[in-house]
Amino acid sequence: MDLDAFRWLLTDAGQTLLAEAERAYAEIPDPVARATAVRRSGATAERASAALTQAELRIRAVTKLEDLAPRMYFTPDGLEQATRLRVARHRAGRLAAAAPSSVLDLGCGIGGDLVAVAETGLTVAGVDTDPLRVAVAQANLDALGLAGAVQQADGTTLDLSGFGVVFADPARRGARGRVFDAEGWTPPWPFVLSLLARASAVKVAPGLPHELLPDGVEAEWVSDRGDVKEAVLWSSWLATCRRRATVLGPGGLATLTEEDDPWTDRVADRPVGDVSDYLYEPDGAVIRAGLVTAVAAGVEGHLVDPCIAWVSAGSAYRTPFARGYRVLEEVPYREKQLRAALRERRVGSLTIKTRGVDAVPEQLRKRLDLAGDVTATLVLTRVADKGRAFLVDPL
Repeated sequence: MDLDAFRWLLTDAGQTLLAEAERAYAEIPDPVARATAVRRSGATAERASAALTQAELRIRAVTKLEDLAPRMYFTPDGLEQATRLRVARHRAGRLAAAAPSSVLDLGCGIGGDLVAVAETGLTVAGVDTDPLRVAVAQANLDALGLAGAVQQADGTTLDLSGFGVVFADPARRGARGRVFDAEGWTPPWPFVLSLLARASAVKVAPGLPHELLPDGVEAEWVSDRGDVKEAVLWSSWLATCRRRATVLGPGGLATLTEEDDPWTDRVADRPVGDVSDYLYEPDGAVIRAGLVTAVAAGVEGHLVDPCIAWVSAGSAYRTPFARGYRVLEEVPYREKQLRAALRERRVGSLTIKTRGVDAVPEQLRKRLDLAGDVTATLVLTRVADKGRAFLVDPL
């Protein structure tokens, strides 16, 4: 979809065609028949394609943008890069709590993050180098009745001094796929560092090494329903700790910082012991933030290995920061004996969790060739530098 086709889609005639495309998606399963039905309205092939694409993207966007999706506009790559609404709203809430005079979104894309901040009532503006993304972002603000301005510009060349807070989400994909080296981001790491020298928040890859974090900056890893979605660097003007894990789950928001870890400054004293009656698998955000021992403290437990993110305890606890399992029994670790033990127990459906061992669950499951009627969960991990296996039952 080009810029002219999108602008036409915003006209009265374009809105009528878009509504027809959405009806066709709801009523006609066959894609060829669906396209034919939309073309009967007299639209050109290009306009019919733009309407159908937009209708399809709105359907796909529901998983990320929830109830806002049916009123928003998208491009395929813009939707792929968009932040989940729950995550964007969490970040926007933190920005709003700081009460800045305004927020500028550098590289705003289709405006998903811009929308979340505008919902808080803050004064917002966005810039992007791509004219189509600029038009889509402005259309999204308008469609949702939110105030804000978007314009085409290179954020790295702007005078940012007039804005209260600057938010940036550097592009981490190139022509060859995902870019892991921060120097290859757009804008690159040196520009990110310059932003962090003022009031700013920068979304980065969850795998960003801790040693890259500048002094005074807070790194927050955020997971949504168990999936680590992003890391955000909060400059010293907005930081409240050094490392934070935020978990967004069915029960709401839960957050953990280094202040919850009694062993932050006493790494050598971290408790390590054998597997007890219960195992706890820390959330990915907790692991990325290096706060596994904070989970151990919360469940009155210990690590099963100094370098493995499994916690064990003698009692059952409910915690938003880890998935709990009751240990049923230890089974042989070696594959031949493990197969025999699982067949003896009539296990047919097997969930395999591995950590710190050289095993690929899908490949191992295929080699085990199980055919029983019992469903089980198997944990393969390293304990005191030795591979061990346990059948467990999720709490």
